[in-house]
Amino acid sequence: MNITNHHADELKDPTGILSGDRYEVMLDIEVPEDDELYSEQGIYIKAIFVRDENGARIVQSSIIERNTESYLDFELEEEEESLILSYCQEHIG
Repeated sequence: MNITNHHADELKDPTGILSGDRYEVMLDIEVPEDDELYSEQGIYIKAIFVRDENGARIVQSSIIERNTESYLDFELEEEEESLILSYCQEHIG
């Protein structure tokens, strides 16, 4: 999996209950044709990235097929989650 681009929007907590910074991040990714995530339409990952007093983490992620906007029923592997977290820490906020 290779992250090629991203778009991030800061999420505001109007109640003030949640601490830290939260971002909705759209990650454009490329996967090889032999990867189970591969789709001819292409895919992207929608993730919620949090940075607070407990550190940085991904609290939610979904894999979405481009063009159809269909959610794919796959869980990210630990290595992929680590890659996404590292990318967000480096590029977001």
